[in-house]
Amino acid sequence: MTPGQALSAELPRLSGDLGTTFGNAKNVIFLWLQGGPPQHETFDPKPDAPVDIRGPFKPIATNVPGIRYCELLPRTARHADKLAVIRSLSTRDDNHDVSGYWLLTGYPYGPGSARQIKPTDWPYFGSIVKMLKPSQKLPALTSVWIPDAMRLNDNVTPAGQTAGFLGKQWEPERFVGDPALPSYQIEGLGLNRDVSTVRIDRRRDLVSQLDRSFARGRRSEALQTWDRLSIQAFDLVTSGKARAAFDLSKENDKTRDRYGRYTWGQSCLLARRLIEAGVRLVHVNWAREPGDSAVDNPMWDTHAQNADRLQDALCPMFDVSFDALLNDLAERGLLAETLVVVVGEFGRTPRINKLGGRDHWGHVFSMALAGAGIRGGQVIGASDRNGAYPITEPIRGGDLTATIFHLLGIDPSGMFRDKAGQPHPITKGEPLAVALGTGPATASRCEPGGDVAFVPPYDSSLLFDTGFDTRLPLVSLARPTREKGWRADPIWSAKTAHSLAIRKDARSVVLGYGLDCPKRGQDSSNRAEGSWRAGGIQESCPLFGQPLRIEAGIRCVLAQEIRNARGGQYTFALEAMGEASSEDEFVNGFLANFTCRLILFRFRNTNKDPREAIELAAREFQPEFGKAGRFSLDRFLGSRGGGVNFSIGNGLGVAVVVEKKTPGQLTFPTNEPHHGAIRIRSVKLDFSAVPRDENNTLA
Repeated sequence: MTPGQALSAELPRLSGDLGTTFGNAKNVIFLWLQGGPPQHETFDPKPDAPVDIRGPFKPIATNVPGIRYCELLPRTARHADKLAVIRSLSTRDDNHDVSGYWLLTGYPYGPGSARQIKPTDWPYFGSIVKMLKPSQKLPALTSVWIPDAMRLNDNVTPAGQTAGFLGKQWEPERFVGDPALPSYQIEGLGLNRDVSTVRIDRRRDLVSQLDRSFARGRRSEALQTWDRLSIQAFDLVTSGKARAAFDLSKENDKTRDRYGRYTWGQSCLLARRLIEAGVRLVHVNWAREPGDSAVDNPMWDTHAQNADRLQDALCPMFDVSFDALLNDLAERGLLAETLVVVVGEFGRTPRINKLGGRDHWGHVFSMALAGAGIRGGQVIGASDRNGAYPITEPIRGGDLTATIFHLLGIDPSGMFRDKAGQPHPITKGEPLAVALGTGPATASRCEPGGDVAFVPPYDSSLLFDTGFDTRLPLVSLARPTREKGWRADPIWSAKTAHSLAIRKDARSVVLGYGLDCPKRGQDSSNRAEGSWRAGGIQESCPLFGQPLRIEAGIRCVLAQEIRNARGGQYTFALEAMGEASSEDEFVNGFLANFTCRLILFRFRNTNKDPREAIELAAREFQPEFGKAGRFSLDRFLGSRGGGVNFSIGNGLGVAVVVEKKTPGQLTFPTNEPHHGAIRIRSVKLDFSAVPRDENNTLA
């Protein structure tokens, strides 16, 4: 008996839903949310817990009465009738490597750390699938892993994602690359242009002749393995099926947009294409974003800025793509034969830390199952009121792998042999019988809640507002807020008109004094943005007859938080011009007394007040009167070496500051209006991540 054969050839004797669902799944799409998604902000909200536990988000109704998800998943809430959500998953371990190992192999690791891959590791469950349930259409691609291997910080590839003691012949096929890039292609899945099918056929004939000569003697297991792999390799490069499956250009733009034009979205679309082509198992790993190798909140590992990362990046990407995948599978008739699993290596701490993040938590977390053999429309298990510990029987990693094996038609209580012929149990867990069935748990439906506008499709832009042409008003810095866009202090009003202030017009923003008085220095295209007349005094100006008094150190701040900040090279640039009642006033009044600066900063606390921020880089600039110019600040923020994370902390931001630099009070006479300011028409923030060191590969 070869390692590819189960020791038990008989189907397990199962009853009830277990019996009717055995082998229901032809395929599996395994969505691995690397980093560890928080249970509170996904499938297990805790609205009655204190705010430092429940977080800033609310629960919403799903399309199944009584089941609620977090409001960050409004599209997923429409599919609750298809989902079996487990809220009592537990590994009791808070390490990425050890907790993830249990879920990916079905066996707990220990003692010690699983950061180092070893040849004695228990096999990844996809390797056992490859051995016991090979694809009939594409046996060489039975188990596929996209778009990257699982990597911890410092590019460490932990245990649990290899064939372990089964040997490299049972490794999953890993295809590293970003399917969202126009240049995406997989090498080695087709013939080279200079190799014809005739030459390939001749080579195949030569191999067959050699096989016949070897057949006269006893063939070793190694030769049998070589035969199997060579046949699969010939079929792979000559059939064209695999190459066609990886070609996303065959999908129309509407479908690609539906999934989201980013790595995760296009990887989910690619998973559907691979399943259609005959791949048995597709593991979609949440890959690191550019710059993720040197920050304190990579992927779903939100040690800092949990709420912002979830709302700005993680949940928009997941919610849109998961919704598209489930709809697409259902429309194509594939959902009934495809098991879809959503899980990460653990959850997050109940209590939010001082950086607004949640730390590692393996004591209880959530996962979701859908598709073939899954009884949707239900929640299985429960956590306590704080989402800290299970209050029902914990579900373990072995139970997850046992459920996958069962639905694929692999007896989870069976055995397999290693390279030395020694028998091993396939898994120690048991299938989740309560999650299995041939129909939904309830026929009741209701209108799902949530607002997709609250979680719009992922936008990769670093700033929410760059052109000032949106209808978003300036937000005051005086109060903590989660509102997006430009924040300013002081905002122009009757109370602030006597000093420095900031005012937003139709297509620009102005920082300076006398903002409601005659303005010179604007070109004709901007006259609608501020009232001015050539010469004379605008008597309707509220400052007319009132003195302007500006004390030393007074400043105005225009700031915006960087969305989804990572470590890397930043270029903050703006287009600005000077304006004033006259050119003389701009030079001798404004520039002589005020300094203008561009700033990159880190928020000091969770209040996110830019006035109290820590400056990371700054540059002074002097715009010209009546002439637009470009000014920029370039700075690398992060760690260029391994082993050190750049702290995103409470978040990063950019600011433009105008501050009085001369001592004493600056007073303007009251017999005529005075105005001096800079007008900013647009800003731009560019980012470039440090390339990842690709030298560290899977052992």
